[in-house]
Amino acid sequence: MTVARRERLRRGGVAALDILVVAALYYGSARLGLLLQLVRGQVTPLWPPTGIALAGLLLRGPRVWPGIAIGALLVNVSLGPSAWAVIGIAAGNTLAPVCSYALLRRTGFRLGLDRLRDALALIFLGAFTGMLVSSTTGSATLALAGALTAGRFWPTWSVWWTGDAMGVLVVTPVLLALRSAHRPRDVPVSRWVEALLLVAATYGVGLLETGSTPLMFLGFPLLIWAAFRFQLAGAAPCALAVSTFAVVAAARGAGPFAGHDLLTDMITLQAFNGSSALTALLVAAAVSERNATQREIARACGQLAAMVARLAAGGYPALPPDGAGTDDAGTEVDGEEPGGRPGRPP
Repeated sequence: MTVARRERLRRGGVAALDILVVAALYYGSARLGLLLQLVRGQVTPLWPPTGIALAGLLLRGPRVWPGIAIGALLVNVSLGPSAWAVIGIAAGNTLAPVCSYALLRRTGFRLGLDRLRDALALIFLGAFTGMLVSSTTGSATLALAGALTAGRFWPTWSVWWTGDAMGVLVVTPVLLALRSAHRPRDVPVSRWVEALLLVAATYGVGLLETGSTPLMFLGFPLLIWAAFRFQLAGAAPCALAVSTFAVVAAARGAGPFAGHDLLTDMITLQAFNGSSALTALLVAAAVSERNATQREIARACGQLAAMVARLAAGGYPALPPDGAGTDDAGTEVDGEEPGGRPGRPP
């Protein structure tokens, strides 16, 4: 077997493994998301598979799209009203993250999410724009199949879009942060204590969010704290937790979601989760940019100090002797006036 053939087989095996992993993660996260379904047993206000699908495309490339399609088919095969409806819904669920991936690639998106433009691109292109494909395709398919009445189309569409967009906003940043995760070294004990306090505070605020009192706004100080102190590594999980608690409150009809119709609840939920993700990602990106700028300034100052030290060690250029100057042509004249006459002594 030639080296080239072995390399092709190795690449094919890696690609097949990537596809299977994406399909398994898509299916498993979908079963979790369906626990909070609100419409017809299959439309949920938080759909984690879209975040996993987009992260898979960003991390492993467009070759993993069959895994998204397989996962979507497996999820909807027991939920769709007919075979062609299952295929239509799965096609929309596959095309939406692919469109988001294409839009992000055109903007020069960086996986580190360490620039404001990357955070804005993920929010407005990856989530809000790309997920219009899946929500429109899925809702239209259910309506054409007779599983959805005309009066329920827009509420279903809003829940579908909300769930897919929230999956991108709160799941994709966590997976991108895990990509660069490593074991911290030389971290002071106070830093670990602060992280544990942040986790405890997030859990406490989550309990208040799912209660009868509308206190969801308490999550914003936690998001800012996490973004300032831990950047994306802290902001992304915190935003995921805050959004999850908000979805649970919406599913229970608790807090600000009590006494409203489905469309109003979804608008409220989308506004809150979108604001949460926007706050977390933008603050984390701004702090990361500031830290990068400070590192560049420190590096430039270090280079300048090293240059000054080298000049000082080598000595300065010798100055011309007293009384010497240069004529208009730039040639040195030693104590003579123009025209060649000796100059007067001082």
